[in-house]
Amino acid sequence: MTQDKELLTKSYDYDLPEGFIATSPVYPRDRAKLLVYNRKSDTVTHTTFKHLLDFLPKECDVFLNDTRVIKARIFGHKRSLRNQGGGKVELLFNKPLDAQHYLVLIRGKVKIGTELLFDDELVATVTGFNKDGSRIVTFSHKGKEIRFEELVLVLDKIGHIPLPPYMQREDSKEDETDYQTLFAKNAGAVAAPTASLHFTPELFAALQKRHPIHKITLHVGAGTFKPVEVEKILEHPMHSEYFNIGRGSAEVLDNNRPVLAIGTTVTRTIEYYVRTQKTQGECDLFLNPHHPPQRVTHLLTNFHLPKSTLIMLVSSFIGREKTLQLYSEAIEKKYRFFSYGDAMLIL
Repeated sequence: MTQDKELLTKSYDYDLPEGFIATSPVYPRDRAKLLVYNRKSDTVTHTTFKHLLDFLPKECDVFLNDTRVIKARIFGHKRSLRNQGGGKVELLFNKPLDAQHYLVLIRGKVKIGTELLFDDELVATVTGFNKDGSRIVTFSHKGKEIRFEELVLVLDKIGHIPLPPYMQREDSKEDETDYQTLFAKNAGAVAAPTASLHFTPELFAALQKRHPIHKITLHVGAGTFKPVEVEKILEHPMHSEYFNIGRGSAEVLDNNRPVLAIGTTVTRTIEYYVRTQKTQGECDLFLNPHHPPQRVTHLLTNFHLPKSTLIMLVSSFIGREKTLQLYSEAIEKKYRFFSYGDAMLIL
């Protein structure tokens, strides 16, 4: 019966009282709460992120995601027949599909061929529709078709940080720093790898002294917030995201040293590599209790949305019942939830 329950989406639901969703981080970042769960001793410790290093095993390679969140949210209007500016639209960039075509989400009615006009003479032309509601567009800037590297520069000028919808607020100047990791480098994410947001420069320097650090890239897509809408979790069409693992990082993964994954994005990337031996491409791995991790030995993560693939990933490490039990304890102890919230370390 337990096995059956693990396959049902509704089994990953929980009630989060009002006011528990963090809409801004704590300062300094390492003042966030940290729940430490030790699987061997089945014990829970409540501490703060500042004390993370006190709990990590001495022999442990640490993997981080160095993706950089781009200003993926832009506002504009449709080109009207009389050139007077049509209805307003909001576009959320998701990812490149090839050199010219991009996957986006558009709020506002559009048809194939509709031109969307944005600041700085950026134009998106709708070229395709997908069943899931996403759209395919091409971009031109000042009359010329542009590649992704050039598009990012334009978005940096005119765009907004794409805060998760549950924050229910507009982005602010502070979010440009707060919603970016200290080591963000490769532009392409539309959501931050949030477990990494808790590091201060001092704590990160201490981590680097104590443990070998390896960086991989996975550009987190908008699909990370998409709820599981099917009744049985294994029928969920998992979104895919671009990843890249350098040769040095791959060599470390090929040995058997303990690995701490900082976040769910790192976990999925590592586990996808272990299964496929691919160091670059699209990762669409769905970890859950029926598909547990094979290589990652320790996980640092935040507290995730009910019925999401992320809470299912946590359950792949410690089981669904234990996950919900720890979430219940975190609510009791007034932890803050989701992207700007507190953290959990699974040993």
